[in-house]
Amino acid sequence: MFLLLGAVAALITTFFEILFFCRKRTFGAALHSAVRNIFVVDLITAAVFRYILKYDHFLDTSAYGTENFVKFFIVALGVGIIWMLLFAFLNRHLAFGDAHNKKTHGTRFIKLLSCFLFMLGCAAFFGTIWGKDSFGDVTADQLIINLFSPTEGADSGVYLDVFERPVFQTMLCTAVFSIFVYSDFSIVYSRKGISAQAESYSDATVITRGGEKSVTVFGDLAKRVISLLLSVAMLAGGVAYGCVEFDLKQLYNAYIAESSFIEDNYVDPREAGLVFPQQKRNLIHIYAESLENSYLSEELGGYMEQNLMPELTELSKEGVIFSDTENRFGGPQQAVGTQWSVAAMVNMMTGLPMKVPAEQNAYGSEDNFLPGAYTLFDILEDQGYEQTVMFGADANFGGLTYLFGTHGNATLFDYGYAKRNKLIPEDYKVWWGFEDDKLYEFAKDEITRLYNTGKPFNFTMETADTHRPHGYLSEKAPTPYSDHYANAIAYSTSEIVKFVDWIKQQPFYENTTIIIIGDHLSMDTDFFENFDPNYHRTQFNLILNAAPSVAGAPADRFVNRQYCNFDMFPTILSSIGVTIPESRLGIGTDLFSARKTVFEEFGYEYSDNELEKKSEFMNENILKKPAEQTAAEQQ
Repeated sequence: MFLLLGAVAALITTFFEILFFCRKRTFGAALHSAVRNIFVVDLITAAVFRYILKYDHFLDTSAYGTENFVKFFIVALGVGIIWMLLFAFLNRHLAFGDAHNKKTHGTRFIKLLSCFLFMLGCAAFFGTIWGKDSFGDVTADQLIINLFSPTEGADSGVYLDVFERPVFQTMLCTAVFSIFVYSDFSIVYSRKGISAQAESYSDATVITRGGEKSVTVFGDLAKRVISLLLSVAMLAGGVAYGCVEFDLKQLYNAYIAESSFIEDNYVDPREAGLVFPQQKRNLIHIYAESLENSYLSEELGGYMEQNLMPELTELSKEGVIFSDTENRFGGPQQAVGTQWSVAAMVNMMTGLPMKVPAEQNAYGSEDNFLPGAYTLFDILEDQGYEQTVMFGADANFGGLTYLFGTHGNATLFDYGYAKRNKLIPEDYKVWWGFEDDKLYEFAKDEITRLYNTGKPFNFTMETADTHRPHGYLSEKAPTPYSDHYANAIAYSTSEIVKFVDWIKQQPFYENTTIIIIGDHLSMDTDFFENFDPNYHRTQFNLILNAAPSVAGAPADRFVNRQYCNFDMFPTILSSIGVTIPESRLGIGTDLFSARKTVFEEFGYEYSDNELEKKSEFMNENILKKPAEQTAAEQQ
């Protein structure tokens, strides 16, 4: 709607331009002026609204009232008038005469190439800024994996933000640059009262006619040279900026440099000799979106003046936490292939980092999401568990449908499932699908169903209300803090505790272990803008009601631990009473055991650098189905 109003303002401007300032009043000249003005007025007005008036969304106008549309029209009209007067002034003092240059295919190619290179440079520059602002320290592996993964089901606000920031910025700058490149005019400066004679300057041609001297101050050749130089500079600068900010040297390691680190430290879960207790314990695993220890008060090791999650802090006294410091609250290190939601699930299901795909569709098609992995869900399926995984979002996003559809035969309860089963209206859409208030109610019903099957069960869920940007705040949520995200965090964590309180009241609780862990560090960069960069942020983790076989582990196993998300794979199994003879699955180590993790054994920096590198073992045995497994299935 905004852009339509801008077009109307541009047409009004065009009418007065033709009426008062145009030398040619042909249909072609009028059409050319109208198209040019619409383009310029809409782009500049949108820029004014976005960067000066600070409108967050100028493409999604559903939340704006009549006064906002009137304001846009007035601004657009003002922009049009200023543009028209500026154009008239230039025409008064600078003659935009036809350069009469011969237009060869080479000339056209140079112009096209200049615009294309400039656009790529802008895209790299603005895309990098957007990525860092939106997601924080996004790594090269995350960038590549997400490019190759399905994006269906993502929150529409993410796409809107992409179009209104890097796409719009790239379009605006490239449009201005293209007008300059494709202008068919030379700039000629005219002065009257000079005798008719021909002169020559080093940088300009001087033409004299009837007492008027005209100097061509900027010709087509100079314009082409400058255009090409500017475009190459923009491309080089944009790519260099992206390489530095995203640490793209990781791509060399991921695709070129090889390491046997994973193979050397890998224990195949199929061959690990796992022993389940006679009475199998239930598992409830809560991936809490962006839940980290920085939300605690400073005296507890957090960064807040006031503890944002007091209920969860109190609940933690009933369970165990694995900390990377001497303090009670701490968490895993941020390693390659662990720092976003899908990666965290892969880590905790396989004991492995989520590596860049060996093939383009390695995570994005049916039967092709880690086909060689023997996951937590596969193990529990083979042990007779009934399993459900629940999201308030669409599981197609990031390929989760493929992950859970091919590992463990779990019921996939997501946004689409809720609509298909008429639990929400067909046109219902809040946040990423349905909000956490509904998630918990659906979870209670689903857990009750799982229990009533008479089988041991595994229920896994992920919350979403604390997702970037700024979180979703329920209508039921109190707002004790001035910051929206802080209120979302406080409400979300209190609701987790209420959900756990409900579980405690159920007949199955005595034989059920609960895992609560942040899937990754928050990517809401605005909230952390003023954090001390030396403050070490970690994911919150808590294990409640662990199996008696590990509940009494020595106290030194819970502090000063250097570990990662993939260590949670064997740790989760151990927490439900499973005996793991080697205390390792994948490259993850059971944190309840005395065995050192790979980070503790080899050091974090060395281990993480090796994990960056290409692993032929993973490419051939995990990211693809191993040849022997394929042959066995065909028999």
